[in-house]
Amino acid sequence: MARIGYSDPSKASDRTREILDKNRNANIFRMMSHSPSYFEQYCRLGGAIRHKGELDPIVRELAITRTGILCEAPYEIVAHKRIGKNVGVTDAQNEALDNWQAATCFDETQRAALAFTDEIVKLKKPTDATFKAIAAKLTPAALVELQLSVGFYIMTSKFLETFEIDLQPVTEVVD
Repeated sequence: MARIGYSDPSKASDRTREILDKNRNANIFRMMSHSPSYFEQYCRLGGAIRHKGELDPIVRELAITRTGILCEAPYEIVAHKRIGKNVGVTDAQNEALDNWQAATCFDETQRAALAFTDEIVKLKKPTDATFKAIAAKLTPAALVELQLSVGFYIMTSKFLETFEIDLQPVTEVVD
């Protein structure tokens, strides 16, 4: 059960209700909408991460799901395994993310992105070797997008866990 109550959409502004409706009134957004201005900007950046830019969506979703795993955020893991599947992540890849280093279902770019993700989450910053490996595979724009995606979903995972957001059936909140 969440640590504080979810916001009541019926008491929200028209703009906040519009954003909540667009996001299926998912629990994470109902919690976040206690602060309408932060909520709106969060959704704006989240939308850019998921729908704009040049980073390959499979690489993005592998990195986001791995971030959720490392941050121990089940809500994030469940949601982004489903989103990943919708953009081309295979069932084998989703299943292998806990121990991706031993898996054979990832290509070189995906492996470099997962190593980069692991080090962003676990270390102060990626090592030079890991940074060079992913920088050799991505354009500067895609590299920036990968780092911002991981950072955004560290924040999201920590938000979910801080407020103990209740899991919902993924089909209710993710296309």
